[in-house]
Amino acid sequence: MNGKLNERKPIFEQIKDWISDQIIDETLDDHDKIPSTNEMVEFFKVNHLTVAKGVNQLVDQGVIYKKRGVGMFVAEDARNTLLTERKQKFKGEYVKPMIEEMMKLGLTEKDLDQLIEEVKEDGNGER
Repeated sequence: MNGKLNERKPIFEQIKDWISDQIIDETLDDHDKIPSTNEMVEFFKVNHLTVAKGVNQLVDQGVIYKKRGVGMFVAEDARNTLLTERKQKFKGEYVKPMIEEMMKLGLTEKDLDQLIEEVKEDGNGER
């Protein structure tokens, strides 16, 4: 995310995802300081409460922790916590519906593998 937000998802979730993505791609490691709420307010040009809601969800998940008067930091093993959560979400939102549709269409695993290879080769999913 580059400071631009979209209309498809609540802003606090986009901010939560922005921080999470930095942890997943290892831009932020365990115990690294994350940007302050004020920095994020300025960067995204949004309300302080909106940023706080996204950040607090990560605190509640145990992904980041607060040191009073110092800032917020990435928790130990936060990346694995986020990867586990995202894999479960991916499974439910993408894999399960894909398999259901695959079965409706009578496709085999080999057919699915071929379709995946075609999409990877094409780069954008269109042929």
